[in-house]
Amino acid sequence: MRNAIKLLPAAALGLALAACGHTVTERAATGALGGAAVGAAVSGDVEGAAVGAAIGGVAGAVTTGR
Repeated sequence: MRNAIKLLPAAALGLALAACGHTVTERAATGALGGAAVGAAVSGDVEGAAVGAAIGGVAGAVTTGR
């Protein structure tokens, strides 16, 4: 339950940062960095950071720039 409480604001922040950048590469990079930070904060280990980076990178790459 405690991790779930930490996960909600961290996920919201990660989604907000996932689309930063003008090109697909920039959005993927910022998504990966944000995802790694959120994953490490929630899980507290390197594996969580790696999973967060992968999810954030994909989320950033598939978002459209405006």
